[in-house]
Parts: sequence; C-alpha cells; structure tokens
Amino acid sequence: MTQQRKLRIGVIFGGRSSEHEVSLVSAKAVLGGLDPARYEVVPIGITREGRWISSPQALRVLQVRAGSETEPECVLVPEPARQGLLVMDAQHVPVSPLDVVFPLVHGTYGEDGTLQGLLELADVPYVGAGVLGSAVGMDKIVQKQLFERVGLRVPKYMWERSSRCTAASRDVIAAVERTLRYPVFVKPANTGSSVGITKAHTRRELHAAMALAAAYDRKVIFEQGVREAREIECSVLGNDEPVVSLPGEILPSNEFYDYDAKYVDGASQTVIPAHMSSRMTRQIMQMAATAYTAIDCAGMARADFLVTRRAGTIYMNELNTIPGFTPISMYAKLWEASGIPFGDLLDRLIRLAMDRHAEKKGLRRFFDPRREWYRT
Repeated sequence: MTQQRKLRIGVIFGGRSSEHEVSLVSAKAVLGGLDPARYEVVPIGITREGRWISSPQALRVLQVRAGSETEPECVLVPEPARQGLLVMDAQHVPVSPLDVVFPLVHGTYGEDGTLQGLLELADVPYVGAGVLGSAVGMDKIVQKQLFERVGLRVPKYMWERSSRCTAASRDVIAAVERTLRYPVFVKPANTGSSVGITKAHTRRELHAAMALAAAYDRKVIFEQGVREAREIECSVLGNDEPVVSLPGEILPSNEFYDYDAKYVDGASQTVIPAHMSSRMTRQIMQMAATAYTAIDCAGMARADFLVTRRAGTIYMNELNTIPGFTPISMYAKLWEASGIPFGDLLDRLIRLAMDRHAEKKGLRRFFDPRREWYRT
C-alpha cells in the first residue's frame, strides 16, 4: 500500500503591519496545531521591513527581531508553473511547490487583498477570502455600506479622508458633532486589533482621536457608540454555504475591547456560549452568514456584533477575514465549543482552500476570437 504524500503547507506570518506581533502569536498556534503526520509545514516569515525568509527558525527570528539577515531570503514567484518559493541564494534554487498557503498576516499587506492577489497570480490555493472579500473585509467603510445594502443594521457612522481630518479638522469635528452623539469611536478605516482606535467622549478627545486614526490610514470612520452594548462574536466557516458557530460574549477589561484588553493585560474574559435567548442566537447566526455572503467571503471569518442590553437591538459591527488564532482569540474557541476541535478546524480550512482553488481551475480563462485581428 502506497503511503499518501504529505501536503506542503506554507504558513505566512509577520508582515509590514501594525498587527505584526499578533500575527506571530497566531502563527505559533497554527504551526503547532497542524498534524505532522498529514502536513509538511513550511514557515514563511515576513519581517517588519518586508523581507521574506523561510527556515525552521523563521518565527523565532521575527519574535526576537534579530538575525533575519542571516536567514535564507525567499520570494513567492507569481508564475503558475512554479507554484512555490524561490530561495534567493547564489544559485536561486527553487524549493518544491506549495500545496496550500495559510496566510496569517493580519492587517495591511496581508489581510487586505494584496497578499491574496500575489497568491492568485502564483496559482496557489490559500486559506481564507479572495482578493475582493479580503479588501472589502479590511475596509470598515465599504464593509458597512454593503451590510446596509443587504438590510443589516449597523451603528450610525460617517467618514472622512485623513487629509481633510488634518487640513480642516475644525470642519470635520463640526460635521461629526452635527451627525453623531458622544461617545464616538474614531477608527482608521483599514486596521485591525483595535490599533489606532479611540473612544472619544468630548470635543478635545475627538480632536486627538482623529489625529491618531489619520496617522494609520488615508480614511477615518466615526461611529456613534452603542450605549450599554454587549460585545458578541460568531465564527463563520465555509465557501458558498457557510456555517456559523454558537455566539460568544467578550467581557473587556477596559472601557472597550482595545489592543491592551485583547492581548496585553490578560484580564478580559469570555462567555461561551453567550447567555441569550434561542431566538436572538438564531438571529445573530443568520446575520453573520448574511454579512459573510455580502462581502464575498470564503474560508473563514469572525463576525462581531453589538447588542443593547435593554432592548436587545443587534448591530452588525464588522467581519474579520483573517481572525486571530492566539490562545485568547475567539475564532477557534467558538468552534471548539460548537464541536470542531482546533486540529479538525485547520484541516477543514485547508480543504476549503483546495476546493475553492479546484473550482476556479475549472473556469475558462481564455477566449479565442474567430479572427486573429490582434496580429495585424
């Protein structure tokens, strides 16, 4: 009996992103969770400066921020015939092709469609949303516009260009105060992990928050705070027919679920499953699936909601197309509570990536005109 070949899984982490450190922790969990009996894992680290390295020490090198210059540099070649990494040594020796890539670069240049575009050019199957779903999922403004289009309730919001927030800050603040009530959440349109986000209670705080958000992205979104809100999350899994986990609730250690509350102080708590009626549970799960389909998501996403305590009004907040896989991240924990252990979850994500790639391979890519008009 012939032994089945192991799949070569490239796990990409790090990156030129404000979420670089979060990505490293996610990668550690995934690298440790992939079954060595089924997969040959290829760690691929991207330094904060954007240098690609691939070696068994790649994760440690990025963690200590030292030694990357001595590690083998590599590139992912956007050429379908290769489908793998090219090691940039003196001989430019290519390694074996990758069967699937598991991108774990959170934020810019990884979660926003840029890395997915490179993987599409290379014709390599990859876990998670495609170019469109990734780009829309990263942009909090466009995402909300699509959610509204399919009838999902979102918190009241407005947005402005960062350049105008800087050059005409008084006018922007006046517009915000005419449109929204304090407290106002001020966010860069394209970051995650609550980087650059402030909850502003006064005009003075709003001015400082706007400057901070504008430093991270070319667009700033202003959202009216939902009073007495519960933070509810669901995990979504699948391609054309997604399934949704049981909801869970975040009990943040700070006034809102900011970066420190998520990763640093270790004091935030989770309740899985969230305490709510079966009717509300079904409604939230349906909204998560609707949002997932609306942005053309695939593979995985975490859906975040705000639910008022008294009236039980549900607001769709956002989708995260590369959710965290850290020990405290909700995506895997929610699936664990819903009956899918971590190892099985990784297996499913890899299979979904291969299924979607196979479907794309079946599409027609060329058109032969009846006359060769282009040769003249």
